[in-house]
Amino acid sequence: MTAFIIGQMAIHNRDWMEEYFASIPALVTRHQGTFRVRGGEPARMEGSAPLPDAAFVIEFPNRDHALSFWNSAEFQSLAVLRRSGSTLESILVDGLD
Repeated sequence: MTAFIIGQMAIHNRDWMEEYFASIPALVTRHQGTFRVRGGEPARMEGSAPLPDAAFVIEFPNRDHALSFWNSAEFQSLAVLRRSGSTLESILVDGLD
């Protein structure tokens, strides 16, 4: 069953972004993931929570691939970099296979 990592990001500074975004697409691909949404221009449809600066959806063949990506040493190293200038809310959900 496909799995998706869905995230919403608040960006506090941009110092980390060039290095992070230069590395993250290839890492996602190595874990058989595909970005379905990246960045976007979030627009409120309903609710009152603050809008994120960016949003993403990454599709993986299954939860094992998604978790392997998320828990990999390379991603966790990039996550430390990302946290230096942003706050991320993310969830893992199953697709409708």
